[in-house]
Amino acid sequence: MEMLTIGAFANACRLSPKALRLYDELELLRPARVDPETGYRYYAVAQLEQARLVAWLRRIGMPLARIRRVCALDDASAAQEIRAYWARVEAETAGRRELVAFLVNHLSYTPRKDTTMLELRYSALSDTGLVRPANQDTAHAGARVLAVADGFGTNGAPASTAAVEALKSLDGEPLPGGSVLNLLEDAVRGAARAVQDDGTTLTAMVWTGSQLGLVHIGDSRAYLLRDGELFRITHDHTMVQSMIDEGRLTPEEAVAHPQRALLLKALTGGADSVVPDLRLCDALPGDRYLLCSDGLSTVVADEELRRLLGSAPAPDAAVRSLIEAAIDAGGPDNVSCVVADVVEADGGQRLG
Repeated sequence: MEMLTIGAFANACRLSPKALRLYDELELLRPARVDPETGYRYYAVAQLEQARLVAWLRRIGMPLARIRRVCALDDASAAQEIRAYWARVEAETAGRRELVAFLVNHLSYTPRKDTTMLELRYSALSDTGLVRPANQDTAHAGARVLAVADGFGTNGAPASTAAVEALKSLDGEPLPGGSVLNLLEDAVRGAARAVQDDGTTLTAMVWTGSQLGLVHIGDSRAYLLRDGELFRITHDHTMVQSMIDEGRLTPEEAVAHPQRALLLKALTGGADSVVPDLRLCDALPGDRYLLCSDGLSTVVADEELRRLLGSAPAPDAAVRSLIEAAIDAGGPDNVSCVVADVVEADGGQRLG
């Protein structure tokens, strides 16, 4: 068996002797022979392929514990594991990119130069659907607070109601944009403590007069229709979504997955340790926001949502058409919608 000294082996595989000694201690890459008198390490030429794999995986930032698992797999399984790892890295990077964008925008935000006052026109509607015996959703649209909660378990209805009620305290007075996310985070802690049994999702937005603070946990969703384009501005906290993020499932496969409703994060049983997603959205005249439970998003495709939101003349017409679309698709779940338009203030009548 052809042997290489640790120095020659390090040059050939692009790993430093120091790294090789560490990987020996961690039993990740053991030398083929150690001189009993000098302790000098020797490696077999056949080990170069594994050493190069370790070097490549370290270059992409894979932790050593996961590298050990990859090296123990056959080629096909190793490729799948690397693909899943990188999909997770990209998902986490996207989340950090969004946070960076928020921080940059927040710290460099300047008030609107014009004096145009903006306000919300809004409407909320909830329906039991055609299959469920009772409605466990709660939808609310007020002067400053928009919210949808989807309860689950035997006490899902009180849970969703309690979560939304806890946010209504923000509906009564103007909110400064600089502190709205802190206020939302505090309100969510209050909502979590108010949920006594079972649990609920919660997706809510709070209006500051020029921006909307968003708080999200679970698989209810928020969308923005701007200039005819529909953007989903929340990320589902579900097992299926995590599998999509890791590259283990395609969006098409997720539709029929038996665990598509399994939540990874929700407001449950009085616990207030859960961390919600928070962001601040700049509002423009003409923006239309949709908050909905999964009773809508799982049966009505995004393109149809875009069409219905774009064709409805006002929020009350929009929520009616969205609920009807879910019912026409079989109405397998409770369905709730809140639609809010950002408009120039003219003292007109809001639609509730």
